[in-house]
Amino acid sequence: VLSIREYFLLTLTATPFVQHSVTKINILLRWATVPEKSLLTNEEFVLSSTAVIVTLIGYYVLFGKRHGRKREVLLEELRLAQRQVHSLEEKLLISKREDMSSKRKHNSSSREIRIFMDGAFDVMHYGHMNAFRLGRTLGTYLIVGVNSDESITRCKGPPLMNDEERLTMVEGCKFVDKVVPNCPYIMTSEYLDYIFNTYDVDYVVHGDDPCIVDGKDVYESAKRLGKYRSIPRTEGVSTTDIVGRMLLMTKEHHLRGGAEMINGGGGGERGDSDDASDNEIHNESNKEDDTVSVMTASNFNEEEDTGVLGHRSKFLTTSMMLRLFTAGVKHPEDGMKVIYVDGAWDMFHCGHVEFLKKVSERGDYVIVGIHGDTAVNKRCGANFPLMNLHERVLSVLGCKYMNDVLIDAPMKITPDMIASLKITEVVHGTENGETSINFDDRYRYPKEMGICTAIESPSEFKLNNILSRISKKQAELQSKIDRKQKAEREWFDNKYQNGQKSSNGTGK
Repeated sequence: VLSIREYFLLTLTATPFVQHSVTKINILLRWATVPEKSLLTNEEFVLSSTAVIVTLIGYYVLFGKRHGRKREVLLEELRLAQRQVHSLEEKLLISKREDMSSKRKHNSSSREIRIFMDGAFDVMHYGHMNAFRLGRTLGTYLIVGVNSDESITRCKGPPLMNDEERLTMVEGCKFVDKVVPNCPYIMTSEYLDYIFNTYDVDYVVHGDDPCIVDGKDVYESAKRLGKYRSIPRTEGVSTTDIVGRMLLMTKEHHLRGGAEMINGGGGGERGDSDDASDNEIHNESNKEDDTVSVMTASNFNEEEDTGVLGHRSKFLTTSMMLRLFTAGVKHPEDGMKVIYVDGAWDMFHCGHVEFLKKVSERGDYVIVGIHGDTAVNKRCGANFPLMNLHERVLSVLGCKYMNDVLIDAPMKITPDMIASLKITEVVHGTENGETSINFDDRYRYPKEMGICTAIESPSEFKLNNILSRISKKQAELQSKIDRKQKAEREWFDNKYQNGQKSSNGTGK
């Protein structure tokens, strides 16, 4: 009776593979002048091969996942380090401002320190607003130059938003004191001299990413004069990223069944687009929007990173960032007329700004309710919201026509909520299409109390306007986005691999 070991060896040593392998190996050993008695036998080959295989399997079982866990730990440490970098950058900027303030106190003149920033601000977002906030911390008065349509088109192709729309967004930012329209896309030394002399500017400010055109530093003349300062780029958000999210809504592999929902049709909660206050998707007969196709949230696949597009955000919303955006927010005083308006405020745009401006004229204190991601997706369906709740909160907080926000605001406005927030009037935009049951239920209590008012939206601009423009330029934009995303990844990789940040004002 053969033992298991003997049977194992007898079976494997008799296989053609083992015999052929041993023969080949021994030919090499003989060529290397190895003695015959030291040549490899079939049994030795089987035993050594089995030992190697068992060792590898054991190593994988015991230690194979350790490297994966180590990578996860390192990624978490990297995210923590990035947050710490942001915190240190904020402290550095605050320190710079304190230094400038102390210099002013020792200066006989008490004039303000004027900062100038410029850009296209196409599809303006909270990252731009944060740049304005950071720029303003270096002085006391912020002047922002907005590049003209003509100069942008000449240098990099036509922008998605026109002059008026981009100016409305910049003028509506609470961190901006003055706007200069029709600035050239490429800052020449002559134009910078004009800015310095005309607006009495002390410093020109730009992000810490290089701004090179035709091999030359755009701000070289300002740096030569010692009038240039850099600010850290707001990481995790960019126009490239946001336009990329909207481009996903025009992909053919996404379900076209969402076209009815995106236009507000179909009835029910998913097609309910009852108020224009947040300029959500409305039921319109605009044929330009027929090309927009979307994927429903029910098809969300986390591994493929599809579904609600706001979940694609890489922006890290910290309590410090929220505090910085809410700096100066005060409680309403007794006797103030408090206005409440709610909505999704997705992809905060010029239509939202103009509406909030009109709302602010009705009272002394405006509270803006911002619905949560689940509530927005349930009502609007498809991939909405394009921006997650944190991003939409920061976008609204950056607007000068509001005083406070209600985060994850309830869909139904209750008497307790009205009493707690001391609301005097609840407003919403003009209705578009039939009034739904959900709409009546949403504002039932304010209506019963006689404090609900519908006001006509001053702008016809809606999120669909942006989506339609992107849909028409899909191929061109996709190519541009791919190039920019690659460049941004390389820039951030180099930034952190070098282990140091630019904080000396060189922008390099």
